[in-house]
Amino acid sequence: MMTSPGAPTARPLALITGVGRTVGIGAGIARRLAASGWDIAFTYWTPYDERMPWGPEPGAASAITDLLAEQGAATTAVEADLADPDAPARVFDEVERGLGPVTALVMCHCESVDSGLLDTTVESFDRHFAVNARATWLLIREYGRRFTAAPGSGRIIGLTSDHTVGNLPYGASKGALDRITLAATHEFAHLRVTANVINPGPVDTGWMTDEGRAHMLRQTPLDRLGTPQDTAHLVDFLCSPEGQWMNGQLLFSNGGFA
Repeated sequence: MMTSPGAPTARPLALITGVGRTVGIGAGIARRLAASGWDIAFTYWTPYDERMPWGPEPGAASAITDLLAEQGAATTAVEADLADPDAPARVFDEVERGLGPVTALVMCHCESVDSGLLDTTVESFDRHFAVNARATWLLIREYGRRFTAAPGSGRIIGLTSDHTVGNLPYGASKGALDRITLAATHEFAHLRVTANVINPGPVDTGWMTDEGRAHMLRQTPLDRLGTPQDTAHLVDFLCSPEGQWMNGQLLFSNGGFA
């Protein structure tokens, strides 16, 4: 855990999962919310990046913490393997000790390893569902159990994908994330918490090949790919008082990508 200098403030607190790289969507959301007056707690899991083609980004958590502190946010970073069913409760415990109760839960974490119907292993399938679906449920459950903010201020946001061809366990487990997250719309109605899901489409955060990037550009009418900032602006709106009426929605923020 790392906490920025100074005592916790009266700013609302957002817990953002999956903030492992400075160029990622999670980091973009954290910066946008910090600029809008939120304190930020975030999770990351370095061994995941070590398994990925892009590799880990040394010092990323410290760099993100420093950027958020420059925007006035008190910040706590928690390294957590969300495949562990005990991790969500430990994350909330650590965040509450460092910064207090969570007002907004923004879930950007994922397990994403390309494989299709014939070559997906049972181990990979189970890990995708453990991280993308089960951890989502457990994080939302902890959030609902512990929510103490003013009625109408609570927000739950999940990031999803509908890409299943050649990416079966990722897309299938993200589909489960959709249903789990949107269930909170009604099950947490007594808390007046809103719950929404965002599908950001293809966002180039360093994982695309040149061929893949060209293919996706051809399918996007605006002739560019999505950026972390595109998603961050929508999250910022949903977390604002003006965004409260958006509830129970699966939102496509993808520039018209087909």
